[in-house]
Amino acid sequence: MKDFEAMLEESYSLMGDGVHDTDELLAWRKAQELRESQENIIVSVTEAVKGGVVADFEGIRAFIPISKLSLDRIDDVNPFVGRELEVRVFEADMDADKLILSAKEILKEKQEISKKKKASDVQIGQVMHGVVATIKDYGVFVDLGEGLSGLVHISQIANKRIRHPKDVLKEGQEVDVKVIEKKDGKLSLSIKALLDDSGEETAEEEYEIPETESIGTSLGDLLKGIKLG
Repeated sequence: MKDFEAMLEESYSLMGDGVHDTDELLAWRKAQELRESQENIIVSVTEAVKGGVVADFEGIRAFIPISKLSLDRIDDVNPFVGRELEVRVFEADMDADKLILSAKEILKEKQEISKKKKASDVQIGQVMHGVVATIKDYGVFVDLGEGLSGLVHISQIANKRIRHPKDVLKEGQEVDVKVIEKKDGKLSLSIKALLDDSGEETAEEEYEIPETESIGTSLGDLLKGIKLG
């Protein structure tokens, strides 16, 4: 890309030929600076196009891909037309006449801030209701709603040792959990703690008695060894 000052001087001599005018060059320069600084800006969406929407940036048509509009799946971009969006410059290439904006990174950051705020409001010992979202070898992640989730380690699922979380739980299952720890916005949860709190007794393990050590239960066996006066 040519040096900006050189392009600006060239534009003065070519403005009458319809080449980039001064205002447009200044707009591109601003776009490039915003690309470097990643500063948030507000733009107005002017129209829906294939694969996304078009917004106005300092008189330049900027494209916002559908994948950069939201954190959720979008099937119809028309509701975005006429709205103002907070975005960042994702790509700025004047030679290719390509200016791409994105709202996704800002939405991700706001979501993380919101999750940490909500997690900080949760108290250790608090009992919450949620849904098993993901099952891993080491435990399950429980969706607690409002963007909150937490991990129930395999050791905190049941009162007895289990081989794999899926032996006890399944995805989509509703569960009550107790918050046992929180650190850096992450919640550690326990199902086992609620079983302990309820006074539920741990199921006794069954043992097989070897044939050579069978136990007699006849009256003779019971009286054996007892001396009668």
